[in-house]
Amino acid sequence: MLQVFPSACKELQFDFDFTHDLGRIRPASSMAEKPDHTSASSSNPAPGEPAQGSLFDLAPTPQPPAAPPHVETEVDIQVHKPFNPATSLGPLHQRVDTGFLQYASYVIRDRAIPALLDGLKPVQRRIMWALHEKDDGRFIKVANIVGYCMQYHPHGDASIGDALVVLVNKRYLIEGQGNFGNPFTGDGAAAPRYIECRLTDLARSEIFNDEITELVPSYDGRNKEPVVLPARLPMLLMLGTEGIAVGLSSRILPHNFPELLQAQIAILKNQPFKVLPDFITGGLMDAREYRDGAGSIRVRARIKIKDESTVVIKEIPPTCTSESLIASIEDATRKGKLKVKSISDFTAEEIEIEVRPPQGVDAQQLVDALFAFTDCEVTISSRIMLIKENRPVEMTVSEVLRETTARLLDILKRDLELRQQKLLDDMHFKTLVRIFVENRIYKQIEECKTNEAVFAAVYQGFKPFRQEMFRDLIDSDVEMLLGVRIRRISLFDINKHREEMDKVRAELEEVRKHLQSIVKYAIGHLERLLAKYGPIYPRLTKTRSYDEVEAKDVAFKSFKVSYDREKGYIGHKVAADEFRVDCSKFDRLLLVFKDGHYKVIELPERLFIGPDLLHCMIPERDRVMTLAYTDGDATYLKRFTFGGTILEKDYQLVPPKSKILYFDTDTPEQLFIKYKPAPHQKINQQTCRPGELAVKNVKARGNQISIKEVASIHSKAPRNWDHEAHTPKLNFA
Repeated sequence: MLQVFPSACKELQFDFDFTHDLGRIRPASSMAEKPDHTSASSSNPAPGEPAQGSLFDLAPTPQPPAAPPHVETEVDIQVHKPFNPATSLGPLHQRVDTGFLQYASYVIRDRAIPALLDGLKPVQRRIMWALHEKDDGRFIKVANIVGYCMQYHPHGDASIGDALVVLVNKRYLIEGQGNFGNPFTGDGAAAPRYIECRLTDLARSEIFNDEITELVPSYDGRNKEPVVLPARLPMLLMLGTEGIAVGLSSRILPHNFPELLQAQIAILKNQPFKVLPDFITGGLMDAREYRDGAGSIRVRARIKIKDESTVVIKEIPPTCTSESLIASIEDATRKGKLKVKSISDFTAEEIEIEVRPPQGVDAQQLVDALFAFTDCEVTISSRIMLIKENRPVEMTVSEVLRETTARLLDILKRDLELRQQKLLDDMHFKTLVRIFVENRIYKQIEECKTNEAVFAAVYQGFKPFRQEMFRDLIDSDVEMLLGVRIRRISLFDINKHREEMDKVRAELEEVRKHLQSIVKYAIGHLERLLAKYGPIYPRLTKTRSYDEVEAKDVAFKSFKVSYDREKGYIGHKVAADEFRVDCSKFDRLLLVFKDGHYKVIELPERLFIGPDLLHCMIPERDRVMTLAYTDGDATYLKRFTFGGTILEKDYQLVPPKSKILYFDTDTPEQLFIKYKPAPHQKINQQTCRPGELAVKNVKARGNQISIKEVASIHSKAPRNWDHEAHTPKLNFA
C-alpha cells in the first residue's frame, strides 16, 4: 500500500501505461522496479481476483473516490510486465494460434487447391462420385445430383451447382442436356431443376474403379467418399483450374487432351516432349514466355478483315466474354484510344462480333488498335500449385505429367492384378464344378442331415482331386457348390466346359503378358485413347509468335488541342482556332513561348499558360527547327533540334533577355531580312539561305546575321519589300 498526501501530490509523478494495463496508474519511479509475477505468490491469486494473463487483465481498475483535503488516501499500485505473445498462454492466444492454422490448412487442402493424383478439387471429386453412384446411362436432373452430393459436400448447393456447370462446359467428364450457359457470351446456366447431366463415356471408362478406390467417412460420418479417384487421365492439365487459398493461389491453364496423351507416350518411350495450353474459346497464343507451366502467355482474339469498313472478331481470349470484350472496346472509344462507328454482336454457338471504323480509318489500323487498347489481347500468368501428399507443392508441367504417368502405370498394374485374380478364381470355380458334377460328389450329401455333415462330406469328396485344383477348398467354395442348381448338373456339357476353360486360360495368359511388360501395355492403352478421342478434341488455340503492338504507334488522333490566346487556355476541351493540333492519348505537347523558354507537358484538357505562347506542337526530338533572335547587340540565326526533354521542366531556346524574331518548324528555302532605317545605312534589306547552316543543339548561339537592328524576318517577301533596291545575299562564315 502507498500513502499519498495531498501536499505531496505535486511531487509524485504518475505514468499511464496503455500498452497492457489500460487505465492503470503507477508511479513513474516504479517503472524500473517491476515485481516478478512468475513467482508462486503471483500465480495463485486470491479468491474472486482474476488470474494474470487472462482476458480480464484488459479491464480498467476502478479508481477510489476522491478524498477530502488533508485526508490520507490509499492507492493500489499494480505493475505488470510488458505483453509478450511468445509466453502468453491465455485461451484467446491458444485459440488464435491453432484456429487460424486449422482454417488455412482446411481451405488449402479441402476447398481451393486441386490434388495431384486425380487433378480434382474436393467439390469436383464429390460431384463425380455422386454421378458415378447414380449412373445408369441416362440423364439425371442436376438438382437431384446437387442434393445427393450434399451428403458428401458440407458447403451448400450453390457451390456444387456452379462447379458442376463448369465441369460440363469443359466437355471431357460430364455431358449436359439443356441450358448450361455460354462460355462465349458469359450467360449463366438455367436453374438446376431444368437441366440434366450424365457421365461421358470417357469418364465412365477411365476414372472409376470401385475395387481400388480408397474410401473415408464423409463429413458427418454417415457415408463413404473417395480420397482420390483412380483416374487414368492427366486431368489436372486437361481441365485446368484456378484457386485462391490462405496465403497462396493456383492457376493451372488447360491443355489439349490428345497432346497430353502424346506427351505421356513420349515419357514412357524416354523421348522429349512439349505441351502448351489450349482454350475452348480458341484464339492465337504466343507462348514464348511460357516456361513449362511457369511464366505467362499472350492470347489474341482471331480478327478477320471482312472489307475496308468492317472487321469481324471470330475467336476471343479465354479470360473474357463477348460482352466484356465489347465493353472494353466501348471504354477505349470513350477514352479516345479508338475510333469506332458501330459494334454488332451476332454471337451464338460461335463468336461473331462486327466492328466498323468511321470513314477514313483504315481497317488494319483498327485491328492493331484493338490489340493494343482492348481485351482482344490479354496476358495470362500460370502457377501450378497443387496438393501432393497432403501438402501444397509448386510443380512444372513436366513434373506433373511424369507423376501422372507413373500413377497411370500403377493403376493399370493394379487393374491387371485384379483381373488376373478374377480369372484364377473363375478357373478355380469352373474346375470345382466339373469335379463336383463329373465325380458325383453331390451324391455324398444326400444322406447328410446337418449342415456340418454336408460341409464335411464335400471336403472329403474333394480330397482325391487336390492336384487338379488351383488352391485348397474353403467354406465359400463349398457354399458356391451347394448353390449349383440340379438343372445345371443334369445339363453339364464337358466339351463346352473345356472351351470356356481354354478361353479363360488364353485371357489369363494375355493378362500375365501385360503384367510382364506394363510399359508397353500402357503405351497401347494411351494409343487407343488417342485414336478414339484425338479427332473429337482438336487443338482450338493456335500457336503463333507475334510482336507486341506499341500503343503509341497505333493510337488514333482523337483529340484536337487548340489555344485561346485571349483567355490564355490550351487543351483539347478549349474551343478556339489557334494551334489546332491532332493528338492521341499518349502524345505530349511542346510549348514555345515568346520570351524564349520552352517545355513539354502532358496532353491537357484545359490548362492556363497565359497569352505569350509562340508555338505549340507534338515534340519530335530529331526535327530540325529554324530560329532567329536578337540579344540587343546583334541578331543571330540557327538551325537546331530539341533533343530529349524532361516533362514539365523549363528550358531556354535563347540567352536571357533576348527576343525571338523568327521561328519555324522546318528549314525555309530563303529568308527575307528587313533592317530598321538608320542614318548613313546603305543596306536596308538582305536575303539568306538557312539551309547553308549546320544543325546544332538547342543551346547553340547560332550564326550572326548583323549588328544592325532588324525590323523583321520572313520566309516570304513582305509587302514593304523593295524588289528594286540593292539586296545582297548574306553569306555565313
